[in-house]
Amino acid sequence: MRIQPIDLDDRTDDDLIKGLYDTYVAAVAAEDPGPRLSLARFRRDVCSHTPGERAEVWVAVEDGAVAGGYALSLAQLDNTHMGWLFPLAVRPDRARHGLGSALFEHAVERMRTHGRRLLLTETPVEGSGARFAHAHGMTVALKEARRTLDLTKADWPELERMLPRAEGYSLERWIGPAAPELLPDLSAVMGGMNDAPRDGDLEDADFSPERLRVHEERIPEAGETCYTTVARRDADGAPAGYTRIYLRADRSDHWGHQADTTVLSEHRGRRLGLLLKLGNLLWLREHEPQIERVITWNATSNAHMLAINEAMGFELFDEWNEWRLAL
Repeated sequence: MRIQPIDLDDRTDDDLIKGLYDTYVAAVAAEDPGPRLSLARFRRDVCSHTPGERAEVWVAVEDGAVAGGYALSLAQLDNTHMGWLFPLAVRPDRARHGLGSALFEHAVERMRTHGRRLLLTETPVEGSGARFAHAHGMTVALKEARRTLDLTKADWPELERMLPRAEGYSLERWIGPAAPELLPDLSAVMGGMNDAPRDGDLEDADFSPERLRVHEERIPEAGETCYTTVARRDADGAPAGYTRIYLRADRSDHWGHQADTTVLSEHRGRRLGLLLKLGNLLWLREHEPQIERVITWNATSNAHMLAINEAMGFELFDEWNEWRLAL
């Protein structure tokens, strides 16, 4: 058995990427009941570079087949002291033979090679992933929860009645990636995500228009589309808040993925968070009646957003830990 890198710029390594993806899906099948990451999104998010992140992917190959592997995402524009580990996966028939530990130790050495001092990852709060993280010296940095809204059972008339008014503000909507002229405003509102709970050793994220341009252009690469709503102040058109739901472009799994929702600090206290999130959901329902469930992530300490989710009818799906290891 040898641990070897995947050349992410060489299409001849596609079989290794597919092998790692299949290993990841098999490894998480028993412990993660949520929607599966598609191969297209895995390739985009895990096995490619962007201006903001450099990816490094390694696999353990036995008899010509992938037995396990891991990927590191190394931030380039902010938080250049840290790395994100996802996935670290071992084929079920090779579990509990030391391969996971060997891969983890290899990842830690790669972090040190790159001069990184903080490793982060996440697992469900219970199960083999959590036991593995704890056994390898990691500690909990942040507690998170996933919640789902069953759209087939939602009380739509009541949700429509809940939609608040926000005097002095208007909503702007679009489907798919943001147009280039929207990127400066999107950059401004995304900066509000830096107020969200996070590991105390992390600095503000960079949401520059150029970084967002690359992200928006690559949405189709993941086989996805999205519904986005931005709130603007009527007096001057200033962007005040933002929300987005992602869908598979072929709508094959009937899931919607609620992404970031944020309101800039100077515009808070006007119920814009509920207006954005609920308004976007109602708009999605109008155009995508086949979507059955929406799933969302939140830090358990984010009381304001949790209150919005619960008011909309989201129910607890499962709980996760973000783990840290200081090197």
